[in-house]
Amino acid sequence: MKKLFKLILNTIPRPILIRLSYAARPVLALALKGNKFTDPIDGKSFRMFLPYGYGKQRNNALSPSTLSLERHRLLWLYLKNETDFFSSKEKKKVLHFAPEQAFYKLFRNQKNIQYTTTDLFSPLADVKADICNLPFEDNSYDIIFCNHVLEHIPDDTKAMHELYRILKPGGMAILQIPQDLKRDVTYADDSITDEKERAAIFGQYDHVRIYGRDYFDKLRSIGFKVIEEDYTNKIAPELVEQYCLAQGEIIPVCHK
Repeated sequence: MKKLFKLILNTIPRPILIRLSYAARPVLALALKGNKFTDPIDGKSFRMFLPYGYGKQRNNALSPSTLSLERHRLLWLYLKNETDFFSSKEKKKVLHFAPEQAFYKLFRNQKNIQYTTTDLFSPLADVKADICNLPFEDNSYDIIFCNHVLEHIPDDTKAMHELYRILKPGGMAILQIPQDLKRDVTYADDSITDEKERAAIFGQYDHVRIYGRDYFDKLRSIGFKVIEEDYTNKIAPELVEQYCLAQGEIIPVCHK
């Protein structure tokens, strides 16, 4: 199964994968039904989650029902337990970059937010836009989700400035990235252009860097106030295992 999923991820373009997944999801959920692992987003349980990864495959990473990964389930728990994102009576403007399927329909149907999605290529995007040159006014959004996007962007500094520009004062931006917390300094090398070599070094063929712990300070240099939220350490260990979370993953919670 690992080899099959790796082949699918590395050969089928992402927009097509998104469309195909809608048909595959109910079949996978039925076939893997059980009680060992639970997706906290929809509460459904399975005997196993699916493997996932463009290079090295991670076991029990992809939920069969919502297609959530570890980072999505962690973010969901954080939003549900630590914020008023789902309960606020004040309607907030939300901008979601490269909207994840795990969240898309749920957020779209949420009555207490005004929800807009954006991306250059995603079929789920309301607005086709370049993150380095956004068509939105200053101080436009109360909440911004931009998760696992910046590692794809050559000029991530310009993208960060744009995110800061359009966030309202007092607003919150969740800017998750794949991160090697053992690295003090982010690593990038533009001379590496071979897709297989990039996948081996950066973890995915279309990534341009590996972020280190200095990522948080870079966000601060842009102007963000950053909370390095180590949320798995606030969750019972048995739930970290049951929800298939990545122990020690940091959520960058940014405010303006």
